[in-house]
Amino acid sequence: MNNKFSRYLYILFLILGFFQCFWAKDYLQAATSFAIGIAFDPFDQIVKWADRPTWQKSVLVVQLGAVIFLFGFGFWKAS
Repeated sequence: MNNKFSRYLYILFLILGFFQCFWAKDYLQAATSFAIGIAFDPFDQIVKWADRPTWQKSVLVVQLGAVIFLFGFGFWKAS
């Protein structure tokens, strides 16, 4: 996939996730949007995970942690 196109999709899903989290208060949908955003890796996708800079790995791992937190928080609020 084109790196510029995937970067735009990544940003779009991040914006959608923030909107769903803070304005709509729909935490499960926000977690889903953030998780889909991870699929559109905004960094150079040709570079292997082991060869990536630490800050790029940290961004994706922190985002994955936010997804896990939002799923748990969303299920907790729903019950």
